[in-house]
Amino acid sequence: MNITQRYQFSLALLTDMYQLTMAQGYWKKGLAEQEAVFHMYFRNNPFKGGYSVCAGLEDAVDLLANFHFSNNDLSYLGSLKGSQGQNLFEESFLAYLKDLKFTCEVDAIPEGTVVFPNQPLLRIKGPILQCQLLETPLLTILNFQTLVATKAARIVDAAQGDQVIEFGMRRAQGPDGGLSAARAAFIGGVGATSNLLAGQLFQMPVKGTHAHSWVMSYKSEEEAFSAYADVFPHDSVFLVDTYNTLEGIKKAIAVGRKMREQGAELKGIRLDSGDLAYLSIEGRKLLDEAGFPNVSIVASNDLDEHLIQSLKIQGARIDTWGIGTKLVTAFDQPALGGVYKLAALRAPGGEWEYKLKLSEQLVKISTPGILQVRRFYKNNTMVGDMIYSETMVPADSPTMVHPNDPTQQKNFPQDCDHEDLLVPIFRAGKCVYSSPALPEIQERTKKQLHLLHETNRRLLNPHTYKVGLEEQLHAKKMALILQLRQGEKQGQE
Repeated sequence: MNITQRYQFSLALLTDMYQLTMAQGYWKKGLAEQEAVFHMYFRNNPFKGGYSVCAGLEDAVDLLANFHFSNNDLSYLGSLKGSQGQNLFEESFLAYLKDLKFTCEVDAIPEGTVVFPNQPLLRIKGPILQCQLLETPLLTILNFQTLVATKAARIVDAAQGDQVIEFGMRRAQGPDGGLSAARAAFIGGVGATSNLLAGQLFQMPVKGTHAHSWVMSYKSEEEAFSAYADVFPHDSVFLVDTYNTLEGIKKAIAVGRKMREQGAELKGIRLDSGDLAYLSIEGRKLLDEAGFPNVSIVASNDLDEHLIQSLKIQGARIDTWGIGTKLVTAFDQPALGGVYKLAALRAPGGEWEYKLKLSEQLVKISTPGILQVRRFYKNNTMVGDMIYSETMVPADSPTMVHPNDPTQQKNFPQDCDHEDLLVPIFRAGKCVYSSPALPEIQERTKKQLHLLHETNRRLLNPHTYKVGLEEQLHAKKMALILQLRQGEKQGQE
């Protein structure tokens, strides 16, 4: 189920106030239909990592396909007052919004694709008023889901093939945070979620065990385990750390023997506290010696990729990882920092005028043009991504330039395979893209990560993947920066 179906009402007001005030300004000044190009991108990989996994496109597509202002939206906007008590939005502007139809062209990188800083994840071309209104909702959707999908991919990589389950709804940033995080985590590679609503809406596998309260509600641990086994004879995973973990494992084994006598098998035990490496190693010994080598050991307790990696190094015998808070909240970096910048303008029938945002920080100077990303491959490995403008045809053997250091350049021989990452999503306001099923997106993530060199996937101090500007675009950007700097200087004289 997609985002507009979940909310059952118009999402046109899922935006910031200044988007509407600018929209009225464009309309009032006769600029509403001026054609513009905006790009959505981020400036740094999250978690000090070497890559990101884009996610959220399906929700973004649904929002755009259903974009409109309802009567309730317009009534609310009509009730807003300015500082002098006047109506903030004019009646004729609200009438314009009532008849507004989405007519833009949109190109985007498919979900599950590995992406890098400064690459446009999404490009929108159309009337500037429409493009402006869509900035905030597009950033809201793509920023968060890309962040969580990336975190999930790192966790799954650290788990080295073990099952990973998303356990985080109770710690998520509200109900929609929990749902969006569950979806994005699945794209990143987790195998299941504990979130039943996410399971229902997104057709994701769901899994769960029981809480400490189940054990505490009985007179003894063994009695609690036996009762749970009676209810779920073929799906019992016992939480063994309520009182004493190793004793709890022994009691789980005792109940497991009784289950076996009745033709059922204990599925697993869960560790939720203490020294997980030591307890899993000792627990595995107890289980194996008792004749339960196939019983899974599940671990939870504020885990993330770094702790999983550490536990692996310590020889932990955990084979299923329940990841909650650190995943769904992207705990160590709670925002991707994606931005949405104007890159070109033209009057109807005119020529494109390139635009960029200047800054004293090089990383914050935007890239002008109608941008596309070309990815190059050698020996079935990703070797570099070149950002180019579709108004400038790249050479057969193109050279790209580092965006912040022109002395760093890379040439791609003609024998390199390549593909352009941004694909058509909307044309003249009509959706021309069919979103893949969620398992297909997850499989794309897996394949993409296999194409990325292992040094780029390191959790700590990863090798930097090469991304740069096609040389013509780099020259155009530098010329525009100098032109604008000179204009600033003249204005100060």
